[in-house]
Amino acid sequence: MKNAITLNQINKLAIPALISGISEPILSLTDAAIIGNMEQNATTSLAAVGIVTTFLSMLIWVLGQTRSAISSIVSQYLGAGNIEAVKNLPAQAIFVITTLSIIIIAVTYPLAPQIFKLYNASDSILNYSVDYYHIRVFGFPFTLFTIAVFGTFRGLQNTYFPMVIAISGAMANIILDVIFVYGIENYIPAMHIKGAAYASVIAQIIMAALSAYYLLKKTDIPLLVKLPFNPEMKRFALMILNLFIRTIALNIALYFGTSFATKYGENYIAAYTIAINLWFLGAFLIDGYASAGNILSGKLFGAKDYKSLVKLSNKLIKYGVFIGIIIGLVGSIFYYSIGNLFSNDENVLTEFYNVFWIVLAMQPLCALAFIFDGVFKGLGKMKYLRNVLLFSTLVIFIPVIFWTDIKDYKLYGIFTAFTFWMIARGLPLIIKFRKIFIPLAQKP
Repeated sequence: MKNAITLNQINKLAIPALISGISEPILSLTDAAIIGNMEQNATTSLAAVGIVTTFLSMLIWVLGQTRSAISSIVSQYLGAGNIEAVKNLPAQAIFVITTLSIIIIAVTYPLAPQIFKLYNASDSILNYSVDYYHIRVFGFPFTLFTIAVFGTFRGLQNTYFPMVIAISGAMANIILDVIFVYGIENYIPAMHIKGAAYASVIAQIIMAALSAYYLLKKTDIPLLVKLPFNPEMKRFALMILNLFIRTIALNIALYFGTSFATKYGENYIAAYTIAINLWFLGAFLIDGYASAGNILSGKLFGAKDYKSLVKLSNKLIKYGVFIGIIIGLVGSIFYYSIGNLFSNDENVLTEFYNVFWIVLAMQPLCALAFIFDGVFKGLGKMKYLRNVLLFSTLVIFIPVIFWTDIKDYKLYGIFTAFTFWMIARGLPLIIKFRKIFIPLAQKP
């Protein structure tokens, strides 16, 4: 075999990717924990953060697919020994995606009240959602810039610098959250939910600045945009289009989850906010190994080393399921302590504890789905990923969540729908991968 993949190689990529991957959910979880423990309007503010975070996550996931597309193309060219051919692609991709983000800000900023009414927000929750969004959205272009740079580093088989950047951003956000939300007597007034938004934006700016610094200092990839466009921009655009449709399908599921939880009442949406953000955290923890799959599969596919590719997939399945089980066990041990971190409202905590076990039980299933998401992105097979997400959302998730709503299962129903959704996302990817690459690996 040309490229024997060891556990050490996987961990060298996966562990830093795991740490860097949790930066975005940590931003949201920090906001949720600090806001949920405020003395003033904590539950209403927490509900607002949950609604806005869902919408912002949709925007970030839709346009943040640049990371996977850039990583896939760069890693394949690296595996083929022709990285010079795509050196100007990242700068062009970053320019296009940040320009789109500025257009989105211009469109959504004045329409924020109408957008959050679609999530069933009203009265104080609606007002707080708009206030939070009107500040937090200005971090959007900086987040997309950082994500695109992370994709470039991943394509180059480097997850160390993204980890350093992510840790710096997360630490800045935690410190600024405490300062801006609660204030410093005689120096900085308590800004409550607006303070959390300001803290997140500043943290995102810090991460973008560090991303630019490390890319320019540690690689020979330029950030200056030069025309004409790289020939791979067409394939990049097709990847983004397929991932865009896929992510819309993904966010349809998240929209219905948030919308139904909001409809059930303030305590339910607050509990859902805690549970879904912890689910996101688990997803991003597992994403470290999904990222390793993305990075290594692209390189092996570019090198046409199918035997190593199949061995890589088998190892990732074992490691991913193991991590999913560990996450579930740790969550079980600290079951009640975790809830108390995010709220002191007994009604909210009751609803959260009722469904948190489902979130924990889902983790091994999530591991399989997320890891093979990463592998297929590395292979550049975005069309199949798109079709799987459309099927799992439209044929599985939506019928289940509407049925459980009719049965009045409330949060039980929402997370049951998410469980079936994850099964429908992961199983077809595993079957398709093995059908394609096991025969190729067996050829002499």
